[in-house]
Amino acid sequence: MSFRVDSQDFIARSSDALEDAPLQSALGKLRMGLSLRRREAVAALPEFEALRDEAAALRDYTLATLDQQLEAFEAQVRARGGEVHWAPDAEAARRIILELCQRYGAKKVLKGKSMVTEELELNEHLEAQGIRCVETDLGEYIVQLRRERPSHIVAPAIHLRKEDVAESFAEHHGDAGGRDRSTAEALMAEARAELRAHFLSADVGITGANFAIAETGSTVIVTNEGNGDLTQSLPKVHIAVTGIEKVVPTLEDASTLLRVLARSATGQEASVYTTFSTGPRRPEDPDGPEAYHVVLVDNGRSAMLGTEFEAMLRCIRCGACLNHCPVYGQVGGHAYGSVYPGPMGAVLTPQLAGLDQTVHLPTASTFCGACAAVCPVKIPLPTLLRQWRQRAHEAELGGTKARWLLALWGFFAARPRLYHAGLRLGTRVLAGLAGPRGSFRRLVGGQAWTAKRNFPAPEGGSFIASLSQETFSPTAEDRSAR
Repeated sequence: MSFRVDSQDFIARSSDALEDAPLQSALGKLRMGLSLRRREAVAALPEFEALRDEAAALRDYTLATLDQQLEAFEAQVRARGGEVHWAPDAEAARRIILELCQRYGAKKVLKGKSMVTEELELNEHLEAQGIRCVETDLGEYIVQLRRERPSHIVAPAIHLRKEDVAESFAEHHGDAGGRDRSTAEALMAEARAELRAHFLSADVGITGANFAIAETGSTVIVTNEGNGDLTQSLPKVHIAVTGIEKVVPTLEDASTLLRVLARSATGQEASVYTTFSTGPRRPEDPDGPEAYHVVLVDNGRSAMLGTEFEAMLRCIRCGACLNHCPVYGQVGGHAYGSVYPGPMGAVLTPQLAGLDQTVHLPTASTFCGACAAVCPVKIPLPTLLRQWRQRAHEAELGGTKARWLLALWGFFAARPRLYHAGLRLGTRVLAGLAGPRGSFRRLVGGQAWTAKRNFPAPEGGSFIASLSQETFSPTAEDRSAR
């Protein structure tokens, strides 16, 4: 397995998360913040839906010509004095990056925000070889101090409160000078002061890449703190690490994706910093690295090409699906046991780590469709989750109880008259038992639901019969999906 996960414990972790009052308080920022900002940003851009169509088509074209785009990118990087390294799996990527650090005698490495390096567990690998790694993104720096994984692909420390950060800073920074940690501004100033010395003394800077542009051999990073620019320009060596799917054909294509990225991720028209890196420093350049390397990581991605999961490779890591998912919004990212949480993680992680290790993740969805509705590149996430559920069922990975329940439902569903008769009887019985309350505080067989909320009693009638041409008119896409 090339990707370590702890997803087998998803059910237990989720239960713990629901009982964690500080976590629930922190997640309230997500439920009331990023999703609202996205809605406002989208409303201010009338052509946003057209851009989503264009972005999805662009990503599909890139995947269909991925080998050509990657070869063109490599040629342009080399033409500008850089080097490209191909990593078929996580072990190869770690080895390549370690060898590069050792080539340049690195003792300290700066890290910009990068989910791929989290996937590779790069920090732990380099530190085991005596190379210190310092995360420079504020959220990543905080979770690094706490020895935690990021809980969100855009906001790594969104699960923490100000008080949690203050406690971690006190433990690792000490209390010299009686530091004030009562406000977020004070905490940011403290982190800035601590990181400044590292920026000036690091030997190698490692970043991810939101996009890799085949036309110019450039890598692109999108940040709001400026740490990424310092990470890749101050050290004498810049190593950009990215998945092979992040390549885009042209600068114009990157511009299209950037227009939907920031709006979907943080509700901004554009991030504060969008930085293009093209090769090492030239003689006329005032600053920049002396050496420029790009590590292209496969690690299971190419195996998705030509399969029903290829659309997942469109993902531009905006985090919108996490921000709008009712499951993620209740349990947070650590419950998933993977560096990729939420709906996108529930689709991607089984591909990278194996379905037997991640069987609970595809079931961590209500199929409400919010994730697909906000995805800037229109990944059909509920459909892909359903594909994983089907595979789990066929492989008998869902457990005996689940299989028996599905078999029982299938028996009735295949006999419509019996099915509807049973529904009518069950509806009347439940409505009668509920009485004037209209809900159940406890329900036999429904303890998992009633442990956290009342179960509403049916009011009679049929959901199917209530649908009419006025309330639901299937589109051509709906009909073709049936």
